[in-house]
Amino acid sequence: MAMTQQSTSEHDPLLVAEHWMSDGRDVAIATVIETWGSAPRPVGSHLVIDEKGNFEGSVSGGCVEGAVIAEAMDVITTGEPRLLEFGVADETAWQVGLSCGGRIKVYVERLG
Repeated sequence: MAMTQQSTSEHDPLLVAEHWMSDGRDVAIATVIETWGSAPRPVGSHLVIDEKGNFEGSVSGGCVEGAVIAEAMDVITTGEPRLLEFGVADETAWQVGLSCGGRIKVYVERLG
């Protein structure tokens, strides 16, 4: 699985997803649906992922993107959406990259 990122400052993830789909790629989208405490990205933030692991956008400022991308790859394969939660306890916050103790919920679904 090649995990390469396109330039996030130049592209809207939703437009990128539309472009990728028009190119025939299988695409999943991850959306921040809830946050608690000091969350790195606001509700409504998007990360789009294609079947090769290319991605655009951010749901966590980089701290849990790897886990979300891995889940998204499975969502692309199975077509089954997933609800992911990161953070919760101070001890585990460092493990997933949420050192500020914040929590986020991310919904991942296949597009198309």
